[in-house]
Amino acid sequence: MPMVKRRARSMSVVAGFALAAALLAGCGGGDSGPAATTTKRPTTPTSQPAGDPKPAAVTVDVSDMKFSPAEVTIKTGDIITWHFSDKAPHNVQGIGDKAMGLNSPIIDKGDWSYTFTVPGTYRYLCSLHPEMRGTITVQ
Repeated sequence: MPMVKRRARSMSVVAGFALAAALLAGCGGGDSGPAATTTKRPTTPTSQPAGDPKPAAVTVDVSDMKFSPAEVTIKTGDIITWHFSDKAPHNVQGIGDKAMGLNSPIIDKGDWSYTFTVPGTYRYLCSLHPEMRGTITVQ
């Protein structure tokens, strides 16, 4: 293969990796809002470094066409897990700019967790059943 073609191919591969790295780096962090994670309930406790306060873990049950409790107050860094166990599928969808990160998949059975890293009031609903609503206050 001629040297020019080989160099062009190498440069396009490097450019592709650089683009992928930039896109992945842009997906995290920043001050755009809280971080979300989708998790299953842990089967073993996780260890915390000595001296670090363990974040609170709060569970909101999603059953009987409602979020229970519908109103929760937590501290920054705490985790809320929605436990889905209803006959119908549901999701957690944030309402308004502050709660844009609240966006679970549609789930019929299982859990979805969200770590709140920014203080404020987060309103949410089930987009399939808009009468199902909840509020999280992060202090």
